[in-house]
Amino acid sequence: MNWLNKLERRFGGFGIPNLMMYITSTTLIFTLVEMFGGVPVRLWLSFSREMILRGQVWRLITFLFVDYSGSLFTLVLMLYFYYWIGCRLEYAWGVFQFTLYYLLGTIGAILGGFITGVSSATYLNLSLFLAYAALFPNEEILFMMFIPLKVKYLAMLDWVIFGAAILFQPLGGKLAALLALANFFIFFWPYISGSVQNYFKYRKVRNNFRNQMRKNNVVKGPWDDRR
Repeated sequence: MNWLNKLERRFGGFGIPNLMMYITSTTLIFTLVEMFGGVPVRLWLSFSREMILRGQVWRLITFLFVDYSGSLFTLVLMLYFYYWIGCRLEYAWGVFQFTLYYLLGTIGAILGGFITGVSSATYLNLSLFLAYAALFPNEEILFMMFIPLKVKYLAMLDWVIFGAAILFQPLGGKLAALLALANFFIFFWPYISGSVQNYFKYRKVRNNFRNQMRKNNVVKGPWDDRR
């Protein structure tokens, strides 16, 4: 995309190599400190609109590292999964473009947080997986560690989660989900719009062909799927 290439030529030095390593390792450290040190990390670092407006501006960043729940084993698997996805995206896009994608997702999460009052990295992580699925749709991963599934099918579950949030959550939740998708649509809109245009162009050509065949009294063939 031209605009991304222009930005990279101008600001490429601001990319953060191995960004996901820093994010996942920091998340793991905070989790271990809270689990085994008894320190209320989430209380001090999670997103809180009220606390941010009182001056605790570090929460604009630290909320990215305290979005976890469940057992330590589950967390380690989740962090490894997102680390792996992030590394693949960074390799495919380059350091600057991946950093920009994550930054845009973070901004969306922050804006959603100021609308709703709270925020987390959940939707941001889901948008990472959507980007991965868009680039590598036919790769297989082991779902639940033993069921091989293509990435594009798991991405459908992501879209269901976003769709459910947009349809059924209160207005604040709807806006938070939509803002979390901003980075995905900013990056992939040229491909999405191109696919839609090609689809309608194909339909137009196909319909014109059918109409011409009927006009010439040609026997119905496989191009005519009318029943």
